[in-house]
Amino acid sequence: MTTHRNPPFRAEHLGSLLRPKPLLEARGEFGGPKASDAELQRIEDEAIKDIVDKQIKWGYRAITDGEYRRHMFWGTFFPGLEGMTEIKNPTLDIFRTYVPDMAAFLEEDKIPGESIVCTGKIRHTGESTYIGQYEYLKSLTPSERHGEIKMTLAAPCWYHLRYREGRAYPKDVYANDKEYFHDIAVAYQTELDILYKAGLRNVQIDDPNFAYFCSEKMIEGWKADPLNSGTSDDLFLAYVDFYNECISKAPEDMHIGLHICRGNFVGSRHFSEGGYDRIARTLFTKLNVSTYYLEYDTPRAGSFEPLEHLPAHKNCVLGVITSKFPAMEDKEEMVARVHSAAGVVAKGAGCSKEDALKRLGVSPQCGFASHAVGNLVTHEDMEKKLKLVREIADEIWPGEP
Repeated sequence: MTTHRNPPFRAEHLGSLLRPKPLLEARGEFGGPKASDAELQRIEDEAIKDIVDKQIKWGYRAITDGEYRRHMFWGTFFPGLEGMTEIKNPTLDIFRTYVPDMAAFLEEDKIPGESIVCTGKIRHTGESTYIGQYEYLKSLTPSERHGEIKMTLAAPCWYHLRYREGRAYPKDVYANDKEYFHDIAVAYQTELDILYKAGLRNVQIDDPNFAYFCSEKMIEGWKADPLNSGTSDDLFLAYVDFYNECISKAPEDMHIGLHICRGNFVGSRHFSEGGYDRIARTLFTKLNVSTYYLEYDTPRAGSFEPLEHLPAHKNCVLGVITSKFPAMEDKEEMVARVHSAAGVVAKGAGCSKEDALKRLGVSPQCGFASHAVGNLVTHEDMEKKLKLVREIADEIWPGEP
């Protein structure tokens, strides 16, 4: 019998899973006609039920809906707020073009086809844009597992870093970042309260932005930008305070984790490189989340050494399996990597490696479809990868979920 355990779990995945072809066709992802709203919901419901059944079969506790109702991983939180407006075909002058995802778009002569900007005072409407996704997952799982369901949420700062200073909000609406952050934080508190009252106890916030502060190219671009009034370190610290305000009212039994990777776009494209060394101490000691889901599948994420700063009361899920490409990792090599990371955590915390392992888990480094079209893997590849994650966890932590 599988022992009970609160999140995080030994074997995890990062939320987004490859969509089946009928779902992509119904959403018009291949350029064809979209299905009617009623037909699309029926297809979504069936696809989600299938992928939930598979996750349970594969031995996963933190069940997600694969983000099957979303086009991109961050969902509809920001468009659902009063004071935030979607703009089509934005002009290039509003963006920090050295922010890694923006720089990648420009390499291909592209500008984001949509973006969300602040146009007025920001306020939560009281209606959650995530709640329907959670309620449907509840209908597919036993009541005793509702607290294990994992909802992936948008990063609070997602629509801030990409904009040049002074362009994230009108100056006649907010005088400075602190005022702007505060209203988003209050909206985030409201969102978490709604989801908590519905039964959600397992939250994962997805934020590639934090990894961008590890990128030397981004740091150099920041320094060369005459519009910036402070350093990139100043902004990173401000983001940490911003996050802490967002989650400050979450009850103690609501597990909140942060997923950081270096980008995951169409064609398995990543956006940035650089180890966690530059941000690790602040990230691990000042940000009030319980768990860090970290990219560790390639050298672009650096070494395990920054894990020395992981406090003794926090967890880390090591993304040592790639979701980007089909080549399978060697199980014993990955087991050895987890043990190596545990040695670093133990050294930093002054504890045994066995105790350090109690605060670790394993996962792919990112989702399989942060964008609806997905990565350069097949459904069969994804299944093999997720089964491998489970096998690694079972060898290191036998009998634990």
